[in-house]
Amino acid sequence: MEPSAAAQSAIDDTPLASDAPAVTLFVCRTCRLADEDKAATPGGEALLDAALHLPREAGIAVRPIRCLSNCKRGLSAAMVRAGGWTYVFGDLTGESAPDLLAGAALFATSTDGLMPWRGRPDALKRGMIARVPPLTVSEDLS
Repeated sequence: MEPSAAAQSAIDDTPLASDAPAVTLFVCRTCRLADEDKAATPGGEALLDAALHLPREAGIAVRPIRCLSNCKRGLSAAMVRAGGWTYVFGDLTGESAPDLLAGAALFATSTDGLMPWRGRPDALKRGMIARVPPLTVSEDLS
């Protein structure tokens, strides 16, 4: 399944300014809500479309992804930032796009590569699935 024509035209492939904090929001376009009609367009596609068409801060890219393997807690999305942690969220709804973009903006302004808890939209507090460290993490794990 390819993104809708409207969603595809809204995907911004423009390189980001090197001094802007870059956050990429991946929205699972194949996710379905538990009670969704299997013949209908997946709820993830609607969430992606909404995220692509809402205003967003500079330095935030929205990209479709085919599957995040979080089917039991879909709708799902992930946020990635160079040099930062990666976040995976689930239990989202078709109305979660503003929360995802607000979280991405908060993440983009972080100085330590972590998304601050304070100010994070409730959907991103309740729907946290995982926080994955960057390859460069130097925290003592012993």
